[in-house]
Amino acid sequence: MTLKEPQLDKSYAFEDIEKRWYSEWLEQKTFQAKMDDGAESFSIVIPPPNVTGVLHVGHALNNTLQDILVRYHRMMGKNVLWVPGTDHAGIATQNVVERQLTTEGIDRHELGRDAFIERVWKWKEESGGQIINQLKRLGCSCDWTRERFTMDEGLSVAVRKVFTTLYNEGLIYKGDYIINWCPRCHTALSDLEVEHQPTAGKLYRIRYPYASGDGYLVVATTRPETMLGDTAVAVHPDDERYNSLPEQAVILPLVDKKIPVVFDTHVEREFGTGALKVTPGHDLNDFEIGRRHDLPIVSIMDKSGVMNEAAGQYQGLDRFECRKKIVVDLDKLGLLDGIDEYEHGVGDCYRCHTIVEPQLSKQWFVSIKPLAEKAIAAVKDGHIRIHPKSWENTYFDWMYNIRDWCISRQIWWGHQIPAWTCAACGELIVSNTDPDQCACGSNDLERESDVLDTWFSSALWPFSTMGWPEKTKELDCFYPTSVLITSFDILFFWVARMIMMGTHFMAEIPFKDVYLHALVRDEHGQKMSKSKGNVMDPLLVMDKFGTDALRFTMTAFAAQGRDIRISEDRIEGYRHFINKIWNASRFTLMHIDDSTVPISKINISQLSLPNKWILSRANLTIAKVHDSLAKFQFNDTASHIYQFIWHEFCDWYLEWIKPDLFSNDTTLKENTRTVLMTVLETIIKLLHPITPFVTEEIWHALPNKRSTVMLESFPTVTAEWHDEKVEADIALLMVIIGGVRNIRSDMQIHPSAQVTAIINCPNSEQSSTISKFESHITAMAKIDSLTVRASGACPKGAASFIFEDIEIFVPMEGLIDTEKELEKLAKEKEKIVVQLTRCEGKLTNEKFISNAPDDVVAKEREKAEGFKATIAKIDENTKRLQEMSS
Repeated sequence: MTLKEPQLDKSYAFEDIEKRWYSEWLEQKTFQAKMDDGAESFSIVIPPPNVTGVLHVGHALNNTLQDILVRYHRMMGKNVLWVPGTDHAGIATQNVVERQLTTEGIDRHELGRDAFIERVWKWKEESGGQIINQLKRLGCSCDWTRERFTMDEGLSVAVRKVFTTLYNEGLIYKGDYIINWCPRCHTALSDLEVEHQPTAGKLYRIRYPYASGDGYLVVATTRPETMLGDTAVAVHPDDERYNSLPEQAVILPLVDKKIPVVFDTHVEREFGTGALKVTPGHDLNDFEIGRRHDLPIVSIMDKSGVMNEAAGQYQGLDRFECRKKIVVDLDKLGLLDGIDEYEHGVGDCYRCHTIVEPQLSKQWFVSIKPLAEKAIAAVKDGHIRIHPKSWENTYFDWMYNIRDWCISRQIWWGHQIPAWTCAACGELIVSNTDPDQCACGSNDLERESDVLDTWFSSALWPFSTMGWPEKTKELDCFYPTSVLITSFDILFFWVARMIMMGTHFMAEIPFKDVYLHALVRDEHGQKMSKSKGNVMDPLLVMDKFGTDALRFTMTAFAAQGRDIRISEDRIEGYRHFINKIWNASRFTLMHIDDSTVPISKINISQLSLPNKWILSRANLTIAKVHDSLAKFQFNDTASHIYQFIWHEFCDWYLEWIKPDLFSNDTTLKENTRTVLMTVLETIIKLLHPITPFVTEEIWHALPNKRSTVMLESFPTVTAEWHDEKVEADIALLMVIIGGVRNIRSDMQIHPSAQVTAIINCPNSEQSSTISKFESHITAMAKIDSLTVRASGACPKGAASFIFEDIEIFVPMEGLIDTEKELEKLAKEKEKIVVQLTRCEGKLTNEKFISNAPDDVVAKEREKAEGFKATIAKIDENTKRLQEMSS
């Protein structure tokens, strides 16, 4: 057979290939969902990224894992739908457009609500949603014809339907409540939108004089400025320090107002002095104490965190300036008992990172506990499975202690709450359609100005994106969705709320499985941040190494419940893997053509041992891939495929069959060609969900005209390929070849030098197998003379390798200069000892250990262990050489 030039370039030029194939897939509409009757369905809804967002490593991981499942199930012949879309991101988007207006010297309030909303839509059309194109760059095979936006017309209808239904069911109400307020964004925040950061602060001890003027009660607080709104002091009823209070009233310092001392079990006796100042207007827990004891509520700040008229002499001061002045004034009056350094959790706005201020406000709430009950049962009863399972306890803990959900936001961009107040009679009207007049006949109606929390519309995503509240074919075919893949940090923001809304409005779970992936960190395990300078831009990485290399790296490290450590070195390593596949494909294409017969036309039992073996190993890999994907063990999927391709197919099989491909035995040669093509086809199909671009390019270079590999059938287990006896025989040959190769490496025998090998093998069956495949062993281990015997002494001057009861000897005479090698090893050891001494000097230096970053110390320890291992190996080889020369 004359070798032909393969239809693949010498190197994999991913830049052109990726662009070309993605355009081709879009043109051929290969991503579009089908709703064939009788076929099983598989569906995913994308966690909608913010319309303001750009692709980061978290998105890259999340969407790679989704795409793997989507491509896998598509190849399994299912009706597959992957719904893409973006979230309107109320606060973030409004901030972007407001900043844009500021550069133009325009204030949104002067512009007016309608004109402002128009500007936001214009921004969205021109600049928003660039992340969608970046997801395409990642290779995501979403059905882009079904792209949704949380503010599009269909989703707006769903949002209004849900709001009015919950309101009519008594599950949405408007009331006074303490909410998290951002003085910068001027909006309410849910508990989940507040990020609590450990902050070094101070604990102020303040003396509250008893009303009689005899003595005082000391309270402790981190926010002395709020004392201006105190309406009581609370102590625990079981606190022995306060069992015999001389009286139950104190004077509020600086305000000179008499307030009561109340007993409440909420008070933490261990905190501060055990006496708690109660400010119902500026603390949620104090608000609850106030309700229990019927205390008045005083609000002392405006919406910008500036002290108002209720603050008396402190009116007009910023809250933090007020704090400083109050501390000075208390000290002057002798009422400051002391100040302690104190670290505590301070709540920041998740958008602008301004410290939030609890405020009393009239807001819209969802009475969430009735909805939570069904959502708890869905997970508890196993209808929804959370992976890793350890997150279930966190889910239950939060759901059992859930508080009503504040859903109103004081911004303009978002779903405006569909509620109107009649100016004539005060009637509140909540409606799916805009009302013309009130039941009293008045048409003087004022609409609620607040918008809904962004997560309210996102909570409906699994069914609203499929056309609900209409009864659509998509809902019949694809709801409930199959799996949700998302980050663990939005388990409560989004996942729990989707479960609540799905079980309530669809009377069915929104998805069957939830896979929560971990964080992507840098190679040292550090969280990525701009301040640390360790942020990895996936777009730049794809430009440098190719999309497939990034996707495979992400998959290979996506172990359940374990943070992913990633670096350019690791991505480069998998870039080499992509090149390995490319080169193996080029080799294969040199030996197969349109005349190569399909595997179905040959007798498996008549194949050579290497051909039977590779089919059996491929079969096992196929089974493992199906199993690991079913369990969402993505890293195992990548590992099984990598091991099979690199080590079994490339390192062993291709080397074994090279003589057969040039054999004069026509049947052997043609059968080998068939198996070679079959296994490469299997590899390309197995790999395609993870590395779509390189596999598509190789697939189209294979013989015979081919359509996209994406629509080929995913490999399934073939019982006829399984052969344990063949695998055992090949494993034996690997031991022999590997043993000789180890000796060659350890003894630093020249790569081209031929050696003599003697094998002691007491097992006659194994001995027969070794003899039968002697030509393969000698070719792959570069042996010019091989002797197989039942037993015998080690020849003088021979290096040995032992595996169970098999002994391999390679005489060294004429292969190496023992004295020279011993001298070389001694010099090498001397050099390594110097490096180890330097390293250990650092590790015994207390100053280095205490001052150096943890990752630097860990690296130094790792280096020390590596030096020790090298020295041990040198000593082992030295001993072996000394024994050989004695």
